[in-house]
Amino acid sequence: MRIVLDRRAERPAVLGLLSPLLAVALTLLSALPIFLALGQDPLAALEVYLLAPLQDGWALQELAVKATPLVLISVGFAFCYRSGNWNIGAEGQFLLGAIAGGGIAVAAHGSGATGWVLPAMLVAGTAAGALYALIPAALKTRFGANEILTSLMLVYVAELLLDWLVRGPWRDPAGFNMPNTVSFDPAATVPTLLAEGRLNIGTPIALLIAALAALLLGRSLKGFEIRLAGEAPRAARFAGFSAARVTWVVFALSGGLAGLAGILEAAGTVGLLQPGLSPGYGFTAIIVAFLGRLNPLGCVVAGAFLALTFIGGENAQIMLRLPLDVTRVLQGMLLFYVLASDTLLLYRIRLLRGAVA
Repeated sequence: MRIVLDRRAERPAVLGLLSPLLAVALTLLSALPIFLALGQDPLAALEVYLLAPLQDGWALQELAVKATPLVLISVGFAFCYRSGNWNIGAEGQFLLGAIAGGGIAVAAHGSGATGWVLPAMLVAGTAAGALYALIPAALKTRFGANEILTSLMLVYVAELLLDWLVRGPWRDPAGFNMPNTVSFDPAATVPTLLAEGRLNIGTPIALLIAALAALLLGRSLKGFEIRLAGEAPRAARFAGFSAARVTWVVFALSGGLAGLAGILEAAGTVGLLQPGLSPGYGFTAIIVAFLGRLNPLGCVVAGAFLALTFIGGENAQIMLRLPLDVTRVLQGMLLFYVLASDTLLLYRIRLLRGAVA
């Protein structure tokens, strides 16, 4: 007996919307035995993860802060994946954006510079992320290299570059030998929106970019070109669209948004450069993109939900003494169920009896 997947002739739109909800429900059901095995009351643990962060003003601010980079990166992923390209290296582009923008903050530290510093940091971070993403794009279009492997390997280059800089030439001389740069000057930090808390202008920037991205993908010729390249490559070629040009455009957009997320994190949330600047935003945003149905506005909702798991995981560490790895397991299961639900949405399972040919 063997299993055969037959592609469905039609995909009901309603099922496409229900698929993420099914994935979330299956993840929560799968979490119950995990909590039980760890000696916790499953329902109480889920309350700590999902409900407690919504009952506190400070936690709601932190949810928005953590959702911001996830939304920006996942919107960039939506462009790539809708075009049939796979950018897995947003974590590296995130870090390179932080390095490029943070380098300006380090250079301007103590100089008294004001108005131009933060805009220059944001532009440099965005440009650096875009240029870094163009490396796998160039390797794919020129040499046919697999963009999944090349973009992923470049993550380690960015991580090691950041580690070398903060332990070497950019290390704070008054930092008691800690591996970090000087704290950014006020002129080099992202303004906050409230008097207390870390909520900053990065969040409205992310929401604005998601809205503009939705218009670009759904209402423009370039968006049609991107979608057609992914859904019907042959039709795109007949229409005169260049697959190579689409690859360059979507990688530049994806990398630029990841780089912007990186410098917003460094200049807004952290206030300096250090190892471990990202808790894995570049990889978690893959889950956000698929949970959001590769739709920029869907990514906003999915980003908020994944941010909730980060906040809930921190709560569980404090209140339940659960390891952080439990949060990563739950996020991994969520991705698995999202992909499984999409597979069943696109294909029908058939069981065939008899010998395998």
